[in-house]
Amino acid sequence: MDCWTPSIKVDEEFQKLVLRINPPRVTVDNSSTRNTTLIKVDSANKQGSLLEVVQVLNDMNLIIRRAYVSSDGEWFMDVFHVTDQHGNKLLEDDVVERIQQSLGPTARSFRSRRSVGMQAAIEHTTIEVTGRDRPGLLSEIFAVLTDHKCNIVAAEVWTHSSRMASVLYITDESTGCPINDPDRLAKIEHLLLSVLMEDRNKRSANTVVSVGGTHTERRLHQMMYADRDYDMMNLGSVDHGSGHRRKPLVTVENCSERGYTVVNLRCADRPKLLFDTVCTLTDMQYVVFHATLIAEGPEASQEYYIRHIDGRPISSEAERQRLINCLGAAITRRASEGIRLELCSEDRIGLLSDVTRIFRENGLSVTRAEVSTQGSQAVNVFYVIDSSGNPVKSETIDAVRKEIGLTILRVKEEEYLKSPPQERGRFSFGNLFKSRSEKFLYNLGLIRSYS
Repeated sequence: MDCWTPSIKVDEEFQKLVLRINPPRVTVDNSSTRNTTLIKVDSANKQGSLLEVVQVLNDMNLIIRRAYVSSDGEWFMDVFHVTDQHGNKLLEDDVVERIQQSLGPTARSFRSRRSVGMQAAIEHTTIEVTGRDRPGLLSEIFAVLTDHKCNIVAAEVWTHSSRMASVLYITDESTGCPINDPDRLAKIEHLLLSVLMEDRNKRSANTVVSVGGTHTERRLHQMMYADRDYDMMNLGSVDHGSGHRRKPLVTVENCSERGYTVVNLRCADRPKLLFDTVCTLTDMQYVVFHATLIAEGPEASQEYYIRHIDGRPISSEAERQRLINCLGAAITRRASEGIRLELCSEDRIGLLSDVTRIFRENGLSVTRAEVSTQGSQAVNVFYVIDSSGNPVKSETIDAVRKEIGLTILRVKEEEYLKSPPQERGRFSFGNLFKSRSEKFLYNLGLIRSYS
């Protein structure tokens, strides 16, 4: 094994030298097409280059309408047709610098700072949690952190195929600094594991605590892939009361005359779809040589010419089926099932614990969550479904909004909005707080659903 170490180091240094001599060339063209901005990227080729570019566009919340990728050789060229979230051409002029940073010799430190909903300068402790999903789980996780004097400054939570993965960014409630005490962290980790294993199903229940940053969405894909959520993959249609979603279509075939495996995907279009599929291909150790994305209507199509990192195309039916399942999981695990609830209020300790408890007490389960802090404001998004599997009733949503505050919690779906009530709710949480005896049970690690 040791004989390979010098060769690996030489190869890494050579790649850095190539990037210094031939830095990435990024051009932004607003005149060639009528409705989109063209971003062209030329750079020395290396494994993961495509993902790094798409990741930057993803972090800037750009919508990719078309993409053309070619990297067959020592160089790669990407062309992206993009708009902002409102369908307009780009006006910002920092896209060139950000892409160049992502591909340059110092790219690793640049990428590692990306974390959902926070400025890069914020110091925090990161907690990664995976386990079996069930109603009330997120509420119990937030309650444990709140009871142990942790402030959740940002978080992202995904659920898929009865599994849950979350990345949580916390600070000490009193100091606002990262939590470094190993005994305190060990206790928090132990209690979180107790919550995850409450149903005695211990498959892949796990917590990881670290100090520093991570790219949240990339980690969520990696965590769910490691948790093998694709094993239970069902590409059938689903309906949780928020509309019908067609299954993605994934085909994988070998192109024998060129030595590639050709992957075709068709599914409903949504933001960040290209990132999700490229992320999965990269983490599965496949290299994308050519690719085309077209997403100018309600449906998106993607085509990839790939090989395994060792240069081989897919060589077995089992590998082919595994790739189909993993790409299907990548497409559906971020898909937004349920009703979108948007919460904006003055941030405070325990806010998330209280809000998610109200969801649970009203029979709602959170399928996805995006938690962020902007200055003193909490800006959170939750996707909720009925815990019993029935369509969510508008009466339930109205009751939750009245308890939290009609001007604080808003509903995205128009069909669940009734005419404005006469009395506007105030942000008063009234009876949100549980008795001290129940908090004592939390501190003992005896986590149970209560109402």
